Amino acid sequence: MTDFPTEPTAATAQAAIAEEFGFFGDWSERYQYLIDLGRKLPPFPEEARTEENRLHGCQSMVWIVAEGDAARIDFRAVSDSAIVSGLIYLALRVYSGRPAQEILDTAPRFVADIGLARHLSPTRSNGLGALLQHIQDTARARLGQ
Repeated sequence: MTDFPTEPTAATAQAAIAEEFGFFGDWSERYQYLIDLGRKLPPFPEEARTEENRLHGCQSMVWIVAEGDAARIDFRAVSDSAIVSGLIYLALRVYSGRPAQEILDTAPRFVADIGLARHLSPTRSNGLGALLQHIQDTARARLGQ
């Protein structure tokens, strides 16, 4: 189970994220909201903070695990960076608890919709890209692709 708001689809989750970020007038407020969201990530077990679960391609330390099958994949992840934790929260809100095919069929529009693509540093953008790629790769693997 996830501890995220339960929108019925990944698309509605993305729309809800865009609406929430629309309430903030400037990027300092949006960054603060990202940090606040990162604090809402469910606890991540210490024993899962292994090299095998570490996401490479991020400047920050990020660990991610996936449970489930093609019918439903639940992701759990954590970072040592407050802003990256917020990015993780957004990605998991969209993709965790969804069927593998829905994950593959849902492009991460929220990144552009809320202006993240323009306001993240190159290293954070690369890390977010690595996270989203890992989620897609996990869904493909669950489908046997």
